[in-house]
Amino acid sequence: MSTASTAATLRLTVNGKIHDIRSSPDTPLLYVLRDELALQGPRFGCGLGQCGACTVHVAGAAVRSCRMPVSEVGDKPVTTLEGLAANGRLHPLQQAFIDEQAMQCGYCMSGWIMAGAALLAKTPNPSDAEIRTALRGVVCRCGAHMRIFRAVRRAALSHAGPPAAPGTGRLPAQARGEG
Repeated sequence: MSTASTAATLRLTVNGKIHDIRSSPDTPLLYVLRDELALQGPRFGCGLGQCGACTVHVAGAAVRSCRMPVSEVGDKPVTTLEGLAANGRLHPLQQAFIDEQAMQCGYCMSGWIMAGAALLAKTPNPSDAEIRTALRGVVCRCGAHMRIFRAVRRAALSHAGPPAAPGTGRLPAQARGEG
């Protein structure tokens, strides 16, 4: 008796577009996104949901797509890094990552941005502790953690006033507690 699942046709809404895919219901969402939809934002890292490189949004929540069976998505919308930009403009966090030079090799970048964007959607002006909690579990082997943290803080403050000069790592005075 075989325990392997058989392929089924599933309908997914990814980055605002509807896709009919043929996949085994227990296939990880990550594999469907990368292999069937050719999206390169979510990355395979550890395959255990521990590194965060595969993070995407499902109904606005940051989830590890390597651990989520595609059948669990149902009719909930999925957003990947490719879907954050709108109307030809980068998401504020994507822009902040550029401004803060918050990546080195870039492999984990999608996970950090997706985790941070989910936080900012729920909590537009998070505390430092809330940022740390939301980003906990995403791994950067290059050690860009402080720049990543500054990028999330910059995106949160982008509506509060002019940003710091690109690449300076200096937040506005009010973000540093000086104003």
